[in-house]
Amino acid sequence: MAGAQPVNDVARKKALRFVISLGIVSLFADFTYEGGRSIVGPYLATLGASSLFVGVVGGLGEFLGYLMRLFSGRFVDRTHRHWTVMAAGYTVNLMSVPLLALAGNPWFAGFLVFSERLGKGARVPPRDALLSRAGRELGHGFAFGVHEALDKTGAVLGPLLVAAAVAWSGYRLGFAVLAVPAFLALLFLLRARGVEPEPAHKHAVAGDAHFDARYYLYLAFSVVSVFGFAQYILVAYHLQAAHRLAPALIPVLYAVAMGVDALAALLGGRVFDRHGLKVLVVLPLLSLPAVPLLFLSSTPAYIWLGAVFWGAALGVQQSTVRAGVAMLTPEHKRGTAYGIFDSAFGLALLLGSMLLGALYGRSVETLVIVAVAFQVAALPLLFLTLRAKKASAA
Repeated sequence: MAGAQPVNDVARKKALRFVISLGIVSLFADFTYEGGRSIVGPYLATLGASSLFVGVVGGLGEFLGYLMRLFSGRFVDRTHRHWTVMAAGYTVNLMSVPLLALAGNPWFAGFLVFSERLGKGARVPPRDALLSRAGRELGHGFAFGVHEALDKTGAVLGPLLVAAAVAWSGYRLGFAVLAVPAFLALLFLLRARGVEPEPAHKHAVAGDAHFDARYYLYLAFSVVSVFGFAQYILVAYHLQAAHRLAPALIPVLYAVAMGVDALAALLGGRVFDRHGLKVLVVLPLLSLPAVPLLFLSSTPAYIWLGAVFWGAALGVQQSTVRAGVAMLTPEHKRGTAYGIFDSAFGLALLLGSMLLGALYGRSVETLVIVAVAFQVAALPLLFLTLRAKKASAA
């Protein structure tokens, strides 16, 4: 017993080192692709793409990226080749972005947007499965929270660098400068390999893809809540179309939301480790005021407040919700668990975005009512998850 504490300290230090290592990879990765995503729409327009083409490339690319996670997660559970899939996924994901500087027509640019999303889709489940191992030592909420905070730091810095490059010399330079953070992300990925904690059961096999009722109730809660979560592309469209903010302030609003996202991820992760799944009741409660403030208010101060709520909800979505998957599933099937979860989440994100976009064309008030209704409807599913968890523990 006397040697147990030093051993635990060593394991925690190793786990923390791994989380920070992967967090730095994600910082440079988000720097790259979020920087690219901030200008890909207008860049496609300069190449002669129609608004329909832009919409299809953006929406379908996002969905295919989430669908890829289903196959990627299942594959790594069966083969345990987490690093091989991550290396391939990160390479395709990141190298596609600076190559957009060479695109001479919208079709090649669209292909690169697809490949970027597919690469990200492939590498997310093995990454999250490895992060969940670190969560065994540090607490899942803390591990995913620290990772999300570093991730969103890159999401803030990338668009700012791209904005400066575009102002200096146009869109092509904006994409070209992202080759530097892309290279740094791949370099730090190589350095992170071998630092990850060992699996709890080295010889466990994935088996079937069935999980208990808690996982599926939790999945339903997450899907319903994201149906009513307005994506920033629609928020930004509204702010521009309704002349609520000056165009130069719209990306600044997004940067503020990303900063709040990072802080919410850290705080939410800590609280999750203390109190478990019940803290996720804040997700719908944060989203409830965000949509009315962003879409109904004409007062800038209320719009900025809405962005704070929106960013906080996104931080909980991207960190604490992911930690919940680890809590509800066995470690040797986490790749599959994240693959199924992310694919369903991505489909809900696509369908919800389409629904809210269609409602916006009819009535902003209707959009707000429907979005709020989905957030309220998600709460009973969370309560059922908590009840099922207690029942299984008994």
